[in-house]
Amino acid sequence: MNPSTQTSAENNRGDNDSIDVYNCDEGDGERLIKPRTILEPRNNFPSYSNENIDSVRFPHIANVNTACSDIEAISGHSRRLYIRDITPGATNFISTNYESLDYDPCENYLLQDEERKRGYKFIVRKNFARWFIFLLIGICTALIACFVDILIEELCSLKYGWLKKYVDQCVIEGCLWLPCTMWIMLNMVPVLIGAILVSYVEPVAAGSGIPQVKCYLNGVKIPRVVRIKTLAVKTIGVICTVVGGLAGGKEGPMIHSGAVVAAGISQGKSTTFKKDLKIFEYFREDHEKRDFVSGGAACGVSAAFGAPIEEGTSFFNQSLTWRTFFASMITTFTLNVILSAYHGHLGDLSYPGLLNLGKFDSIPYQIYEIPLFMMMGTFGGLLGALWNHVNYKITCFRLRFVTQKWQKVIEALLVAILSATMGSLMIYFVNDCKPLGNDPTKFPVQMYCEEGQYNAVASLWFQTPESSVRSLFHDPKGAHDDLTLAIFVVLYFFLAAATFGLSMSSGLFIPSLLIGSAWGRLIGSGLAKLCPTCVRDVNLKLTHNVQSKISIAMLTHTNFVLQEVLDPGKYALLGAAAQLGGVVRMTISLTAILIEATQGIYFGLPVIIVLIMAKWVGDFFNEGIYEIHIQMAGIPLLPWESPPLSNNIYATEIMSHPVVTLKTVENVGHIAELLKCVTFNGFPVVDPPSSDEAEINSYGRLRGLILRSQLIVLLKNKVFNEYAEFWEKSLSIKMFRNEYPRYPTIEQVDITDEEKTYTIDLRHFINPSPYTIQHSATLPRAFRLFRALGLRHVPVVNDTNEVIGIITRKDVARFRIWKHRGRMGLDELLISNKI
Repeated sequence: MNPSTQTSAENNRGDNDSIDVYNCDEGDGERLIKPRTILEPRNNFPSYSNENIDSVRFPHIANVNTACSDIEAISGHSRRLYIRDITPGATNFISTNYESLDYDPCENYLLQDEERKRGYKFIVRKNFARWFIFLLIGICTALIACFVDILIEELCSLKYGWLKKYVDQCVIEGCLWLPCTMWIMLNMVPVLIGAILVSYVEPVAAGSGIPQVKCYLNGVKIPRVVRIKTLAVKTIGVICTVVGGLAGGKEGPMIHSGAVVAAGISQGKSTTFKKDLKIFEYFREDHEKRDFVSGGAACGVSAAFGAPIEEGTSFFNQSLTWRTFFASMITTFTLNVILSAYHGHLGDLSYPGLLNLGKFDSIPYQIYEIPLFMMMGTFGGLLGALWNHVNYKITCFRLRFVTQKWQKVIEALLVAILSATMGSLMIYFVNDCKPLGNDPTKFPVQMYCEEGQYNAVASLWFQTPESSVRSLFHDPKGAHDDLTLAIFVVLYFFLAAATFGLSMSSGLFIPSLLIGSAWGRLIGSGLAKLCPTCVRDVNLKLTHNVQSKISIAMLTHTNFVLQEVLDPGKYALLGAAAQLGGVVRMTISLTAILIEATQGIYFGLPVIIVLIMAKWVGDFFNEGIYEIHIQMAGIPLLPWESPPLSNNIYATEIMSHPVVTLKTVENVGHIAELLKCVTFNGFPVVDPPSSDEAEINSYGRLRGLILRSQLIVLLKNKVFNEYAEFWEKSLSIKMFRNEYPRYPTIEQVDITDEEKTYTIDLRHFINPSPYTIQHSATLPRAFRLFRALGLRHVPVVNDTNEVIGIITRKDVARFRIWKHRGRMGLDELLISNKI
């Protein structure tokens, strides 16, 4: 998408993030990184030059009732909050509503003391607990997947069985309006249930959940994304989506479901039900929870596709890879056992995942087909980019006009009605009759066909989208007319674009595969019609030139190979890969998923060629659909690489300043008032200033870093120096783990006026060795620190280790490279609290 023109803004934000005032009224062609001139200063900020700096230390702490206006004035100094309304659909901003996760463990005195007391036996116990938790994650994810799959299959069998019965009956009796009305009602009822659950109970359960899980694993705290209520709504919602006839699949939401299962089991408690089992308490921190969530997401992929691949994970190591692979295998095995028993073949482990696209016995291809594969990838990239653009425009319309909950429910119902109407009209007006012997559907509908024939159009609509994909892959030649496939591609293309983004739990893998397999089979059908002439020409040539040296059996084998090379089913698979690759722009995962779903490892090279071409062509016009929705939500996602040509941007230009700091021994009242007046989540702890002046020119030498959540827990438990005799012996890190992850707010902490005069010694609780960065460091170096280590705060220090600023994820994420139609540049995003 074209990056929006930047405007001058003054920013302030609540996660220690800030943006300098800047102007950018140039066109896209001019918005590239420009070298600085010699006259332009590098470090021209007040706190470094020691000029015009407001004090953020409050040396006169006797007055504990510090006015919020004073603190807000200080914390708002040089802040840059974009206060205007954001245009719906804008992608040139970052929202202040998203905080970062603390992936860097706080190595304070309490953590060190716990390790010293417990020793190596505790380490062994933790490692055993990790393997056991991953085992439980694999089993539970498979159970949920089986529940979803079996319920969808049973309900869809009832639904389409009724429709077939009434269609066949009403064709004779002339009451086709009755099955059409039934179809609409059978779509509306489950969609109504799913839309109400998502809109009114848990909105974060909408969609596939893959973008949210990807952002969580990247280090962004997405509110309510891994709660048990989200899991319940997601599970019921995806069943309602598929049974309701919407253009959605059940595979994508399984990844989100696996992530929620992992987050719940690994913590040993449920904050929703207010139940603490007092187990796995040592895993109650963001670093450990992230590893389990990444494993749960991989289990979701394994349950959905039978391929333990997770391309969205940002942090991986060897031990985590082993545990994730183990959990994925457990998921696949459990799913196999249950589904084989359900289908009456207990012990026949041939159901590796929910996505079963049928096995290709043989998919031969010739070297001269590779250019054709590249052309299909190009076409898939073009269609994928167009689909993303159409969905982006529809989403912009939703953000502007569909804002109320009841409006979202009505919108979902309208799309459900549209789906049934499209299918009814296409079945009624398109005459595509085929012999019953080749019927690829469980419910063949005769409609107006002759005796012994079935309507091929109805076979595409009277089954789940996954079954339709399987039919297009494996139907014999001539099972669908070209006109039928062309009309179906156009209708389902726009239906899928309108469905993704509804207040429903659904994925886009299956709809994209269905669209691609339809136009891929259309291309294969066209080639197959040319095939007889090509085969005859080769046969004649072989017979004329070498008829004395070639046997009839070899000639027959040549016929067979040439006919199979131009099989429509093979091109349906390539079209499906091209369409899905053009939409989501993933290569490694999709290759593994499609090969696993079709059991065609020997066809890996054509699939890779198609996916790479689709990604390259699609990236020329816009980004993948997940990235587009992430940008529209303003989530500060960090990409794999730092922005190129940004070595002339320095830490002092991107940092937040002035900085709100705390002393090593701080006044309780000051901490309480400070937390009420600012929303920052990290505070550098410095040595107290040597003077008692009203205004000082230094923040002090860095001693450590403490988080907002830690301060609130200390205030709640009244860990004051004056109460040392009550808490000193029982002090442990469990005090913080018991409150994780929903820490109380400062308004929930009750502090008396007398206690406001007390003090807290923060040295036991701070992280004494936080990662810091020199004021002369560049943006790429700061980016690598955040991306590789998963940091949340990085204090900026000068040559004498004095704090002069602080950098957070939003400070780094607001520099984003844009690419469009062969051009590229660096955008400096706005930061807004309007989303």
